[in-house]
Amino acid sequence: MAKLSSINKNERRKKLVKQYADKYEKLKATANDKSLDETERLVARLKMAELPRNANPTRVRNRCSTTGRPRGYYRKFGLNRIELRDLGNKGLIPGLTKSSW
Repeated sequence: MAKLSSINKNERRKKLVKQYADKYEKLKATANDKSLDETERLVARLKMAELPRNANPTRVRNRCSTTGRPRGYYRKFGLNRIELRDLGNKGLIPGLTKSSW
């Protein structure tokens, strides 16, 4: 089980990313548009720098939905490898079967 503070910090980051998503995307598109003047692009980059640091989507960490563990995360299931194996062996994940050969 991950520290509760780490899980809460990640949840706050997700909320900030969602709040600033539209503004961030518009500024990023402006900053990367080669057809615009160099000063307009620079202004867009400076405005991006004024946004909260945690509004950047790359700062959000994928974590297991049950334990909060950040490593061994499977996006398709939203679980880490350990929980995926436990729930799969119990038959609680539809369509997942334990392989044997």
